[in-house]
Amino acid sequence: MKKVTIYSTPTCQYCEQAKKYMKENDIDYKDYDVSSDTDRRKEMIEKSGQMGVPVIVIGDDMMVGFDQGKFEKMVDSQEE
Repeated sequence: MKKVTIYSTPTCQYCEQAKKYMKENDIDYKDYDVSSDTDRRKEMIEKSGQMGVPVIVIGDDMMVGFDQGKFEKMVDSQEE
């Protein structure tokens, strides 16, 4: 599976839901806290055009927010 990256903040409920889901399903991911990492915040905005979190990137696929069904489809498409 391709690398999973999540851009998040410590106070974001949806970020926490996404990370909890990935942990429970043994999905390895890299977490960037964009509230304190300005370089990663800039990177996230350039990639997504959004300032909202979470931004989840898997390969060429990106999701703003966390939708479990969409996330599972993104993961499945990367495993093929």
